[in-house]
Formats: sequence, C-alpha cells, structure tokens
Amino acid sequence: MSASAEHMPASWKVWLLAARPKTLFAGIAPVLVGAAMAAADGAFHGLAALCALFGAVFIQIGTNYANDYFDFVKGTDTESRLGPLRVTQAGLATPAQMKTATTIAFGLATLAGGYLVYRGGWPIVVIGALSILFGVLYTGGPYPLGYLGLGDVFVLVFFGPVAVGGTYYVQALTVTPAVLVAGLAPGLLSTAILTVNNLRDIEGDRAAGKKTPPARFGRGFARAEYIACVVLACVAVPAGLCVWTGGHWLALAACLALIAAIPNVRAILREEGPALNQTLAGTGKITLLYSVLFSAGWLL
Repeated sequence: MSASAEHMPASWKVWLLAARPKTLFAGIAPVLVGAAMAAADGAFHGLAALCALFGAVFIQIGTNYANDYFDFVKGTDTESRLGPLRVTQAGLATPAQMKTATTIAFGLATLAGGYLVYRGGWPIVVIGALSILFGVLYTGGPYPLGYLGLGDVFVLVFFGPVAVGGTYYVQALTVTPAVLVAGLAPGLLSTAILTVNNLRDIEGDRAAGKKTPPARFGRGFARAEYIACVVLACVAVPAGLCVWTGGHWLALAACLALIAAIPNVRAILREEGPALNQTLAGTGKITLLYSVLFSAGWLL
C-alpha cells in the first residue's frame, strides 16, 4: 500500500463507528450536571458550557480512537473479539489513519479548550492537558492504565468530579465541594460502563495480559462492582447532596434512574460475552437519563 493510500480518509461511517457513539453519553452527562449546577447558582455561561461539551465529547472520541489503535498494535484486539467492531482490527482503517484521526479529535478538543483557557486560566490548561494525556496513556505507552487495572480510577475521576467541576468552573470561575460530590455520580456510572466492557472481554484480556479488575478478581467481583456503581450513583449521591445542602429535593428524581437500570442489572448477573454489548449501550443511556433527571431536579 502506498503512503498516500495509507492516509486516505475512510468513510465517515467508519469514524462514527470508531467513536463508539453508544458510550459518548459518558462525556455528555457530567457537562449537563455541571452546567445545571452553575445555572442554579446564577452563573450559567452558554458559550463556556457549549465549549466544555464540545471539548469533553472530542476528548472521549480521541480516547476511543487511541484505544482502537493501541489495542490493535498491542495485539489485544483479535478476530475473536466479543465486543463491538474495532475498525483498525477489522481493516476498515489503517493504523496510520487511526493515529491521524486521534490527533484530529484531540486537536478539536484543544481548539474548544482555547476559549475555556482564555476564560478560566491555568486550571483549565491542567485539566485539559491531563485529560488528553491520560486518554492516550489509557492504552498507550509502556505502562498503559487500562492494562494495569487503573482504568476504573481514571474513568471515575475524569468523567466524574473533574468533568463536572471543570464545567462548573469555566462558568462560575470557582467551584464548590457540592459540585465535586455531584460529579461522583456520572463518574460512577461511567465506571459501570467500563465494567461491562471488561466483564465481556474478561477471557480475551487475561490472554492478552490486560489486568483489568474483572481479569484480576473474576466475574463475581465485576458484577458486584457494577451494581455498587449504579446504586451509589443513582441513590447515594443525590440523596446525600440533598441532605447536605438542605435543599434541591427535586433532584431526588434522579433516583428513578435506578428503576430504569434494573434490566441492565439483571443482564449483568446472567449474561456473558457478546450479550453484554446491549447492557453496555443500556448503561450509557442510564448515564444520560440520570444526568437529565438530576439536572432538571436541581434547577427546579
């Protein structure tokens, strides 16, 4: 294959597939929560919120592209893969194309971040730089976080308090402890999405030396982790916040997301392998549902 062909763009449908749209709710949810809490405090800033949303989504897309590339070159993604199609492994995009796409996605996130840095200063530089760095190091570098079993910590922190707190900060130019606690819910739900992914791939990850928590501790641990993440996010976080602040009681509507999550909990207890792909998508929807219910309740 020629060098020019190596860099020819694949179909837009390929890049949409590689972006894993069913998981992008994990990037959208914390921005909704942060924007709603800023609005409730009279600090909503539309352009800053929009840039935060754009940046968060493209950081997640860039991370997904990087994962697609690094898991292929490390030999983790094989023809026996049980999850949704990975475009590099399937031959729909070359490794060179995927590297270019990763750079473009992170570049677009940085473009949106330029305004946020102008507005929020050096804290946004730190948040943005670390988010992109760890997005690459999740599966890249000599000590990839996902392969060491640290992916859950990264997802909890960066899709939780960091994303919610960062969104609030670029609008209010300050942040409160309640905002950071509120960020635990989308962080926990995003961790639940990752847990489904790791439970589904447990055998392949073990064979590839990828030491995710399910690969280390087994299916029982993964199922308990999933249920704990969902229950803590949907019940403990909103209830604790309402009691702590002594108000915003309508935010307890977010607890209804737990009812919607029951089919996913049943599936996580019964299913294995490719059947969990539907549970992964369902958990993404629960993450969005929770953020909408919490945000609306907090505002009202």
